Amino acid sequence: MVAGSGNGSATTRAVVFDLDGVLLDSEQIWDDVRERLARERGGRWSERAQADMMGMSSPEWSRYMHDVVGLSESPAEIDEEVVRRMLDRYRQALPLIDGAADAVRRLAPAFPLAIASSSNRALIDVVLDRSGLADLFLATVSSEEVDRGKPAPDVYLEACRRLDVPPGACAAIEDSSNGIRAAHAGGLRVCAVPNTHYPPSADALALAYVVVDSLAGLTVQVVSGTG
Repeated sequence: MVAGSGNGSATTRAVVFDLDGVLLDSEQIWDDVRERLARERGGRWSERAQADMMGMSSPEWSRYMHDVVGLSESPAEIDEEVVRRMLDRYRQALPLIDGAADAVRRLAPAFPLAIASSSNRALIDVVLDRSGLADLFLATVSSEEVDRGKPAPDVYLEACRRLDVPPGACAAIEDSSNGIRAAHAGGLRVCAVPNTHYPPSADALALAYVVVDSLAGLTVQVVSGTG
């Protein structure tokens, strides 16, 4: 565990989890699905594409696939096909990160919990249902339900609104640069669990109140800032 420079002075009354990269080892699945689709349809895939799209809402990344990657289908059609393929992958094998369910169950008795995710609503619902964690979250928000995806704070602000807890009294559990920036911009205290496949930048990590190496480090004391 490493202490960061983000604001840790407020009392934590609720916890908002990111999904992809925090509870689900899925960023590389998103990358594979979108790259395969791009190459099948004659798109211009580049190494920057995954980093560019990380944190985008589905309207944003589907427009990116159309405008930048060069797929001829409409953004709505691209979105529908990518989500269909993602659902197929999740139904074959849900890539839940080791310790994810334990971390959620460890925090649930102490805090109301929410999800603030860039994933589509259909994907969030399937993941929580198949993982058996759905009943532990009082609110779940997809960035397709707000105006802007991460690094804008919209999805986090909406999660706090649905929990009826001020952002300054919420802790966000994040793994990526754009996710950390989104939560911090919304005024939440950020506990970072860096993504091992796509690690956040040093300047983003500096915004976190605390950085832990794994989900095993997410205890009530760490999240609340008391230990």
